[in-house]
Formats: sequence, C-alpha cells, structure tokens
Amino acid sequence: MKNVLIINAHQYYPFSEGRLNSSLVDQATSLLTQKGYDTCHVNMLDEVDVQQQLELHQWADIILLQSPINWMGVPWSFKKYMDEVYTAGMGGALCNGDGRSADEPKKGYGTGGTLKGKKYMMSVTFNAPEESFNDDSEYLFQGKSVDDLLFPMHANFRFFGMEALPTFAAFDVMKNADVENDFKRFEAHIKNTF
Repeated sequence: MKNVLIINAHQYYPFSEGRLNSSLVDQATSLLTQKGYDTCHVNMLDEVDVQQQLELHQWADIILLQSPINWMGVPWSFKKYMDEVYTAGMGGALCNGDGRSADEPKKGYGTGGTLKGKKYMMSVTFNAPEESFNDDSEYLFQGKSVDDLLFPMHANFRFFGMEALPTFAAFDVMKNADVENDFKRFEAHIKNTF
C-alpha cells in the first residue's frame, strides 16, 4: 500500500466557492482508495499544525496538490502554508538547508532534499481555455505550457528531492466549463498515473 497526501489549496472567494476542486479531491480519494492507496487530506480552510504537516509529508509516498490557479499561481492561503510548513521543514524534515556546502558555496543549490524517492502530482483548475497554452500566437502565454507556468511549484517540490508525475489541468472552468468531461479525463489520468 502507498500513502498519498492530498492538499486542497483552494481559497474560498464569493465568485469561486471551490466546489470543483473539492469534487476532484473527492474523486481522487475514491479512485486511489479503490486502487489500495491510503489517503490523508489537508485543506487550506482548516487550521494547519506545522509539525503534523511535516509528518504527513514524510508519511506520504505521493503528494497530490489540487489547486486553482489564481493570478498565474497558487492561492495566497497555500503560499502561506508553504511559507510556514516548508520553511519549518528546512531543518531535515523536507530538506537539509539548500544543499550547498561551506566547501562549495556556489554549487548544488536545491540539492538538499530529504524526500528523494517520493513523487508529487499537480492537478490544477484554470479560468483560461486550453487553447491559450502551447500556441505561439496566443498573447498571454506566448507558446508556454501549463508546466512552464507552474515551474515555481515544480521547483518547490524538486527542492525536497521529489519527482514529478504528469500534471492534470481543467480549463475554462468559470466561463465555458465542461465538468463532466473534466471528471472523465481526471479519472483516466489518475488510473494511468498511479
């Protein structure tokens, strides 16, 4: 059996209550349980115990981050979680500092991760349509992919020595949602990834 920590990074807003992200968390939990995984959850709306979160990161074989993308990044509540939990983990729970040594202070930045062998998966929801990515003619992202946009999050997990699983994205969820198809794609993604 493998352990999966599922982080629901959604931050409530009156125009975005978080039902889709919560439903994807529920779907992931159900699918992973059926496959024999043990799951644990953290929600940004709950009070977070830093030590418990560090222990859950050590317990987990896989971290599944479920997050909306707000202003090209994760919500402020998850950024606060990272600032508190991930900073506290720099003493060895998640990494031993930044990996550099006094002998070679200019080499090895980001190599101090203590979660080697563990994996992470990001599942994100966008207001942006899928067509706005991977297309040089599109104004905002200029041909960049979803994972290009998510590079800072990938770098955070890599800082801990973790390996990426393929990212899942639901697009255009506010103006042109296709939730039924998103659920089908997510189910296939989970089944093929885990």
